[in-house]
Amino acid sequence: MADADDLRFQPSGPRVHSTAELKGCKLGRYVAVGERTVLREVAVGDFSYFERHAEAIYTDIGKFCSIAANTRINALEHPLERPTTHKASYRPNEYFRYLGVDQEFRERRRQKRVTIGHDVWIGHGAVILPGVRIGNGAVIGANAVVTRDVPAYTIAAGVPARAMRPRFPEEVAARLERMAWWDWPFDRLFEAIPDMQKLEIEQFIEKWSG
Repeated sequence: MADADDLRFQPSGPRVHSTAELKGCKLGRYVAVGERTVLREVAVGDFSYFERHAEAIYTDIGKFCSIAANTRINALEHPLERPTTHKASYRPNEYFRYLGVDQEFRERRRQKRVTIGHDVWIGHGAVILPGVRIGNGAVIGANAVVTRDVPAYTIAAGVPARAMRPRFPEEVAARLERMAWWDWPFDRLFEAIPDMQKLEIEQFIEKWSG
């Protein structure tokens, strides 16, 4: 935990653009939410940020995630089994008096939360479908449509998204997972960042695994 009076650290409160719309969200320290981003019932971990025009609903997001512009996390599901897929069947209150929101359908959507690990990068325009889990350290390519889970430290891209290659060799990825550097105290992160910039990944792990 950083001392509030420690001059090494910027103020840790979330930064939310004045045009963003948030409802029922929980934001960690240093979270940034960009212009015209819309979040509904989303939990966002420390240091994660959304660029402009992103949308997310019913999602848990880890720490140090980079979410690019025009992304859509937990894209809206429509009831394919009903006579109509139109929202008139599940949000009739927008058109008719005395007919309320379909709470059963809303709860069905809530049960399909998306889970995004720590240190995940989601590229420009990517779409994550309901119920998907993305592991720590994964990368989602621009304009990908993610329909299934993505393992940790895997780069996935395409429509539908498929695993392209691992970010690191399996043993390196496993050691990073064990380090869980995203949970380090701020003081330790402050000291480690210059080595993140300069050292090879194996050298960094060797130095900071103790």
